[in-house]
Amino acid sequence: MAATKARATGIKSKDYIPADYTWTSQSRNSSESMPCGGHDIGMNVWVENGDILIYIARSGMFDENNTLLKAGRIRLSLSPNPFNGKGANFSQTLRLNDGAVYIKGGNTEVRIWADVYTSVVFAEINSKTKVDAKLSYESWRYKDRPVTKAECQQCSYKWNLPKDCCTYQDSIQAKGNILSFWHKNRELTVFDFTVDKEKLNSIKSDLYNPIGGLRFGGELTAPGFNFSGTTDGVYASTDFHAWNFVADGIRKSTITFNLYTGDKAPDVPTAKTSKKRSAAWWHAYWQRSYIVPAGIGANTDNPNEGWQKMLRNYELFRYMLGCNAYGEWPSKFNGGLFTFDPVYVDPKMPFTPDFRKWGGGTMTAQNQRLVYWPMLKSGDTDMMVSQFDTYLRLLPTAVARTKHYWGHGGASFTEQIENFGLPNPAEYGKHKEGDDYGTERNAWLEYQWDTALEFCSMILQAHSYSGMDITKYEPLIVQCLQFFDEHYQYLAKQRGVKALDGDGKLILYPSSGCETYKMAYNPSSVIAALRTVTEQFEAYMAAKGTQDISAYALDSTFKNRIPDIPLRTINGDTCIVPAIVWARIQNVETPQLYPVFPWRIYGMGREGLDIARNTYLKDPHALKMRTHIGWKQDNIWAACLGLTDDAARLNLEKFADGPYRFPAFWDPGYDWAPDCNRGGSAMIGLQEMLLQESPEGKLLLFQAWPSEWNVRFKLHATGKRTVEAEIIDGKINIIKQ
Repeated sequence: MAATKARATGIKSKDYIPADYTWTSQSRNSSESMPCGGHDIGMNVWVENGDILIYIARSGMFDENNTLLKAGRIRLSLSPNPFNGKGANFSQTLRLNDGAVYIKGGNTEVRIWADVYTSVVFAEINSKTKVDAKLSYESWRYKDRPVTKAECQQCSYKWNLPKDCCTYQDSIQAKGNILSFWHKNRELTVFDFTVDKEKLNSIKSDLYNPIGGLRFGGELTAPGFNFSGTTDGVYASTDFHAWNFVADGIRKSTITFNLYTGDKAPDVPTAKTSKKRSAAWWHAYWQRSYIVPAGIGANTDNPNEGWQKMLRNYELFRYMLGCNAYGEWPSKFNGGLFTFDPVYVDPKMPFTPDFRKWGGGTMTAQNQRLVYWPMLKSGDTDMMVSQFDTYLRLLPTAVARTKHYWGHGGASFTEQIENFGLPNPAEYGKHKEGDDYGTERNAWLEYQWDTALEFCSMILQAHSYSGMDITKYEPLIVQCLQFFDEHYQYLAKQRGVKALDGDGKLILYPSSGCETYKMAYNPSSVIAALRTVTEQFEAYMAAKGTQDISAYALDSTFKNRIPDIPLRTINGDTCIVPAIVWARIQNVETPQLYPVFPWRIYGMGREGLDIARNTYLKDPHALKMRTHIGWKQDNIWAACLGLTDDAARLNLEKFADGPYRFPAFWDPGYDWAPDCNRGGSAMIGLQEMLLQESPEGKLLLFQAWPSEWNVRFKLHATGKRTVEAEIIDGKINIIKQ
């Protein structure tokens, strides 16, 4: 983690240079791969039995079933093999400052990177001696592959799998030194199945459909190579067909793999141009923010020390997020672009490399949000646009389905939402005549409408942190709030005469405290969400000079109809209650602490800190459900409440090395590997230990940081502020604020 010697021209002597991450032995299989990527590409890179192997994935490659397909696997073999043998001096290095992977052995180096501005992969071979080379494009989609019930979670059908469901074969052609592959979706997809099941055929033409007829592919170019034919093989548990290219006696070659959506591949930048501009982008990326040990000389840090390992893994995971900086679609919580053969995650899952649990095109908001919240403090708000724009694309569908089902305004975004804006058809459940077709008949998901509000808040905070122009998102924020106002008055009038309770407040019933407290009446998490987003939006509009938000189709008296957060007493201490009443507990979330994070009504420098601490320390459900696994947020709440011992322990557990070779490839937790919502929640918790703000914007430093951990950080705060500070032997030094 310590600053290392500058390697690239144009780097200032005081710039932060992240340390390289290096292996000096080869890997056993794809689970021991190293991430690499950029723009919207993620790669798994590893060396196995002397061969360089690369899985390549690109954001948005959704097939008819909404499985997120990989682009394929590349294998490079050199002879004589420079990576084998005692004198090979083998190494594989992720150079974070360049964003590239370097593989060295003998007199040969292979540099692998993705261009940051286009969807192109480069593999640059340099050898001081002549080598023979064999390059193979390996595809398991050389034929139609039936999707079995056991692997149905890779797609959006899940347990509603049609009998004839299959992953259709790609079109693959090779000639000379070029290979082309493409996949063209049928017009009839899981979108049509979902529309029919959810009784939306009458408005089908108004609904967003990103997968029907979608065409995507890639073009591989290998100078100095020639196509030599095809072979068959098996890797892990999956058979494949290989298209092989050979080159005799080469010293240099730069292989490109150009990925695209549409009818043809765009122009490819030269390797020289891409290398220079991509390395410059990554270097600038690391200048945005960092968290590093302080008071330690260069290269003398000890990443095996628990808390320093935590900082290293923070940095490695932030690299993984940067690999999909500018994708059309957001980084998925369940593996991102870095999934590997599922048999190495669970031996009972001998499926293709396209498999992941919880789907490819299913955007589970409760999980997705954790991937994006840390980008505010890390200064990466430009990378949040893909998540924001996804909701903006889905907005017309959310408005149309609301009007269709209930006849009122607003946008209803459900949990387990598809990339076309409708509830996942399996999670949607079974309905009978007379049921409300707008609700999910699902014990976990029913009446959970509030998850979109977190992205509304992120949008507003992205403006506050960086000055991002969020004008185009204003309708999204308004429509999400409007839904709650109109829908719960609509439901109240269906039950009785009055639309509001005796105090003129909305009756939020039936509602849900996350997926846990079901059939809830006035859940605290929903109330906190409505209150915070409304206040943030009003402040934003006031700063623009617009006082009357009714001009935006949101009643200016709406805030007055939001209920108060419900409280209760536990052994004489006031605590936040999950809801006034609920029918059952379905999951293991702790929504009674959502008023702490993400909604920041309670916390350090805020009123009612004792109430929130009581809830964290004494609520029996909060105590029972506490853990560091997966998407759990206990580490964040402990930090936000200034509970240093718990924050340190839970964040150390969150950031502990994963079970695979790359430390930030965490186990599936509740979802899939590598678990990106674990990484995101860990990042948030670490940031909160170091930097918080009062409601007035006063900076609160090291509120939950152990004084004996010497650390320096550069993070971002509201008002477009950059904060640099350090703590050494318990003494705080503010460098910049």
